[in-house]
Amino acid sequence: MLSLTVVASAFVLVLPVELPDKTLFASLVLATRFAPLPVFVGVGTAFGLQVAIAVTAGSLLSLLPEALVSGVVAVLFLVGAVLLWRSAASGPEDAGEAAAAREQTSFLRAAAISFGVLFAAEWGDLSQLATAGLAARLDDPVSVFVGSWAALLTVSALAVFLGSRLADRLPVALIRRLAAGLFLVFAVLAAVETVRTLTG
Repeated sequence: MLSLTVVASAFVLVLPVELPDKTLFASLVLATRFAPLPVFVGVGTAFGLQVAIAVTAGSLLSLLPEALVSGVVAVLFLVGAVLLWRSAASGPEDAGEAAAAREQTSFLRAAAISFGVLFAAEWGDLSQLATAGLAARLDDPVSVFVGSWAALLTVSALAVFLGSRLADRLPVALIRRLAAGLFLVFAVLAAVETVRTLTG
């Protein structure tokens, strides 16, 4: 059974983290080279696999003592908050020069290239950190998977179908600061839970 509350929590946490991320800009560049549909399929599949890996890692954490898990989660969210805040001043990552026209490439090849680029770019990403932390904290891996993947697919759709206009209109620094604040809130909540577990 899916928990809509957990799905919504994962969606709301992961979406603002991923919006100013390098993977969004990688998707934008891919969409300038290939047709939108194979890019979206490749990117979405890569995100799905990465979310499954993050949820599995987080679920393994749930087998540990509760105080240790909440402490680890607090540290993960705090590190994420610091990284986001420090990167708020920097603009979008340079994704390289986009091709002048879309390449005439088969659906399968374009999807495979998109998958490879995004799968590599997503390793160690803040959205992976958030997903693993939620999976460990909420003990509902399926709902966390659905919410996180839905957020990543939403970002993918925005990047692929709205193109470079999206990057121009996003206040990247503001989004990163808001996401950092959200991470900090989750870090504080996890730290409070750790103290409560240890003293309870």
